[in-house]
Amino acid sequence: MAVFGKKGILIVNLGTPDAPSRGAVYRYLKQFLLDRRVIDYPWLPRNLLVRGLIAPFRSGSSAKLYQKLWTKDGSPLKIYGERLVAGVQEQLGDDFEVELAMRYQNPSVASALDKLLAKQVAEITVFPLFPQYASATTGSVHEEVMRLLSKKESIPNIKLINSYYDDPRMIDIFVENAQKYDLNSYDHILFSYHGLPQRQLKKADTCNHCLQESDCCETISVKNQFCYSAQCYGTSFAIAEKLGLDKEQYTICFQSRLGPEAWIQPYTSKVIEERAGKGDKRLLVFCPAFVADCLETTIEITHEYKEEFEEKGGEHLDLVESLNAHPKWMTAVAEMVREAAE
Repeated sequence: MAVFGKKGILIVNLGTPDAPSRGAVYRYLKQFLLDRRVIDYPWLPRNLLVRGLIAPFRSGSSAKLYQKLWTKDGSPLKIYGERLVAGVQEQLGDDFEVELAMRYQNPSVASALDKLLAKQVAEITVFPLFPQYASATTGSVHEEVMRLLSKKESIPNIKLINSYYDDPRMIDIFVENAQKYDLNSYDHILFSYHGLPQRQLKKADTCNHCLQESDCCETISVKNQFCYSAQCYGTSFAIAEKLGLDKEQYTICFQSRLGPEAWIQPYTSKVIEERAGKGDKRLLVFCPAFVADCLETTIEITHEYKEEFEEKGGEHLDLVESLNAHPKWMTAVAEMVREAAE
């Protein structure tokens, strides 16, 4: 079949408040946490929890953290996203139209899709900026895209990119960023990923495989190919292999826990405490779930966890920078979406 028009590329990240103010952060938290894939409770308890407790009480403290993160040009997540899209557009050329969207807040998925459709694109490839698949991230992006397009009379061909957790091009950039540091000078290395409730891992498991064995995430198979935790292990193993690290030299862990229920373990905060207890003085931390440095890396790791480590007797903690707007990351994304489009 003949294809007319350009190919559309929709690059989507999680989102950011429009400003580091309490009101803007409240609106962001409310939209984010009311997503049924993020807090997967029934509608009524989810709304009572988010509207009555989390958003009102966390918006003030979160706004103060965003104020520390904010630059004169705005939110780093958005700035890096805009630079990435500009670089990908330049590399793909005039046969493609590339738009940036945030799953929550602005630029919205709806506005970005409308821009692509207004340009009469023949197809749209959706590229979520989450290397590892999770229902709460990639799944939510895909659902929102399909929800919005289902209301259109004419729907172009849609291609959804699920994950790229072990893509060699991405792995090589993390390795290159790590090689700026003297790896031998660190007592231990952490691969810290955003956490998820264990309940959500089990909910996504259709093979009765999840958490049945202590090492169930260390090998990816047909049973756990879409498991977020298993894909995090896959990313870590790929980076560690390229760097020549032995398993005794690093720990895979999970941060950003919310609420009292069990999340994916081990927890980053607990691992940091244990490493300090063993006498470690210098830690190096990767955060490969985040392709752009943001609140969870710049603030949570280099401020909060660093302070915790020093309080327990540690002396130094460094963060390996994320992919951000690295020229090789622009090339990698351009190649991945071109491959998917073709």
